[in-house]
Amino acid sequence: MIQYTTAEEAVKVVRSGDHIHWPCVSGAPEHLIEALVRRAGQLRDVTISHFYTEGYADYTLPEYEGVFHLDSFFVGGNVRSATQAGRADYIPCSLSETPRMISSGAVGCDVVFLMVSEPDAEGYVSLGTSVDYMPEAIERARVVVAQVNGYVPYTYGDSRIAVSKIDAFVRHDAPLRPAAPLPLSDVDLAIGRYCAELIPDGATLQIGIGNIPTAVLSQLGDHKDLGVHSEMFSDSVIPLVEKGVINGRCKTTDCGKLVAMFLKGSQKLYDFVDHNDAVLMRDVGYTNNPAVIASNPRVVALNSAIEIDLSGQVCSDSIGSRIFSGSGGQLDFMLGATYSDGGVPIIAMPSITSKGVSKIVPTLTPGAGVVTPRTLVRWVVTEQGAVDLYGLNLEQRAKALISIAHPSVREELEAESGERKAKN
Repeated sequence: MIQYTTAEEAVKVVRSGDHIHWPCVSGAPEHLIEALVRRAGQLRDVTISHFYTEGYADYTLPEYEGVFHLDSFFVGGNVRSATQAGRADYIPCSLSETPRMISSGAVGCDVVFLMVSEPDAEGYVSLGTSVDYMPEAIERARVVVAQVNGYVPYTYGDSRIAVSKIDAFVRHDAPLRPAAPLPLSDVDLAIGRYCAELIPDGATLQIGIGNIPTAVLSQLGDHKDLGVHSEMFSDSVIPLVEKGVINGRCKTTDCGKLVAMFLKGSQKLYDFVDHNDAVLMRDVGYTNNPAVIASNPRVVALNSAIEIDLSGQVCSDSIGSRIFSGSGGQLDFMLGATYSDGGVPIIAMPSITSKGVSKIVPTLTPGAGVVTPRTLVRWVVTEQGAVDLYGLNLEQRAKALISIAHPSVREELEAESGERKAKN
């Protein structure tokens, strides 16, 4: 029988100087986090780490400098201004490395906050929608505190945690933070069509967050025997599962299973995964392991970019030197798709931003991070078309990328490319 305490009592386990971790997106235990922030006057030098989160993040406000410091593995919109202002920081990494960072002690781990499902008859709770690197963090931590929430769906795999691993339980029921899909633009749909043409029947899909992955999935209704091995998935997979398009039949690893590390979607998604044994939630050290990814045939890795230069270098974590998001799992999946039999690594993005700035550039903005090196970039897709850079020299790459740039900047890009060639 679980003994419950209050959030105020539970967070008293946190000491000054501790390093705290909690899950991402809808798995973030906001009830515990809010109680921690209310205790700010009793603490100093507490470090917090997590993946992408949404919503409540008051621990990054200026008034808590010296009390809380965020070292995130991925920068979401709720902590971006604090990171860019220097009140928070970012740990550059491929997400597959985070469990090893914890187990090796490279990143400290004293306390873990979780949000979990109701316990089952066997004495387990489920992490539900966000596994992240929590299994490793739980093993490493001095103390683990869990918010039991009846709205958390019960999922299988690495998300099942023995009640005996948890030191304190707090009961607080609250609907999970939903994420409804946004309307798709004509640009999104055009990119989706070009990407869909590159996806073979029997492919294993890695799909990310945002309109482009949604647009791609919307074009796959006539495909056959697709599978999912991804960092995450959302509502957009459900119609394809119900239609039988996604069945995982051709996967050689986790055959028949939809594999992910976290979920982001609406209540419909949370209901879909609840007690669904076709869904396997795994630790990020597994989902993002390039060798595991490559073990399936025809892996399609679908990723995006902030900008790409004419040699094929991809920046997806910063605008110049200003951190915008993070490397995430992009390099993990680009590697996995590259070495998968029949794999298709794709970088897909609009050719131009909403402010009219080209995302295909002569050279990356000074200070920009190279997340995927040009040696790994193959297919690049915009609403203007799709090009394959595999085997192309620098001049050929530049011509190919200019052909899918926005028409308003092609002449300028050609001039820049010619000038660079003349200098060489």
